[in-house]
Amino acid sequence: MKRSELEHILRACKGTTDEREFIVIGSQAILGKHPDAPRVLRKSMELDVYPKFRPDLSEHLAGNLGEFSLFHQTHFIWVDGVSPETATLPAGWELRLVKVENENTDGAVGWCLDPHDIAFSKLAARREKDLAYVAALIRHKLVRPSQVEAFIAAADGPLRERLLEAWAICRARAAEDRAD
Repeated sequence: MKRSELEHILRACKGTTDEREFIVIGSQAILGKHPDAPRVLRKSMELDVYPKFRPDLSEHLAGNLGEFSLFHQTHFIWVDGVSPETATLPAGWELRLVKVENENTDGAVGWCLDPHDIAFSKLAARREKDLAYVAALIRHKLVRPSQVEAFIAAADGPLRERLLEAWAICRARAAEDRAD
């Protein structure tokens, strides 16, 4: 996905829901802070999003802008209407959101997760694609390891252990990738 496609989706979300502000989570939230992020981080053509003040409208977004919708068939990008509970995030994530609003969003505002919060959520999900994504964030120096480690240290017991294990895997992969 490109930043212009994220902006297009935000316009479409506004038009579909009459809401103005949206929370963007998932891998493509990287486009908030890093509009020209490396291609390896922009592979997905889906945007995980929910209306900031009306998350109950997420199903409406998915139905109108989701995979296999006319929007998807026309633009080859789509919305996954998610909920605030979709991602496991560190304390204070709301304070680090990155605002995307410009002439291309037509008054819509996308609040994108900070890359460190994306990394935390991907470590918590711990799917193969998530581990590869976090390794790429490290390799491309888009997260500070000390910041991610501080978020992990603040997590509760079993979650902290899960995050530490996933983080060790990602650090090792990033080091291997640099050696190649």
